[in-house]
Amino acid sequence: MNLRDAVETDLPRIVEIYNEAIPGRMATADTETISVESRLSWYKEHHPHSRPLWVAELEGDIVGWLSFRSFYGRPAYHSTAEISIYVSPHYQRCGVGQQLLQQAIHQSPRLKLNTLVAFVFAHNKPSLQLLEKHNFQCWGYLPKIAELDGIEKDLMILGLQLGK
Repeated sequence: MNLRDAVETDLPRIVEIYNEAIPGRMATADTETISVESRLSWYKEHHPHSRPLWVAELEGDIVGWLSFRSFYGRPAYHSTAEISIYVSPHYQRCGVGQQLLQQAIHQSPRLKLNTLVAFVFAHNKPSLQLLEKHNFQCWGYLPKIAELDGIEKDLMILGLQLGK
């Protein structure tokens, strides 16, 4: 598997993988598919040396991605980033998410990050297990904060304090 910085021509596949997650109601609070155009400004917010967007490739096909996003948008949080991981359904439970997460943890010092956070629906057991396997801990629990198809869902905030 090859992990690399995303380029703009990867955006259609990144959006496709994201959209594949919407019907399962496990990984995103979006309820309708999004367009490539709607994600262009999001893509441009990512920078390889501070807040990268990585893709995982297998045999030339993008099968997953990980993004870093500045947390809370205030200067005091400059060393904290929110991570998001999405893997194509055909490649879930094949180690793609694990490799992306390991790379994120390993590269965080280079990115000047001391803390990683992730926001995960409480019913998304596979994502919670992946994060917990890598020593993320529950730092917050927001009950019934989201509504998906008329059902209230809880959100967990997980965090990892990296060694300095």
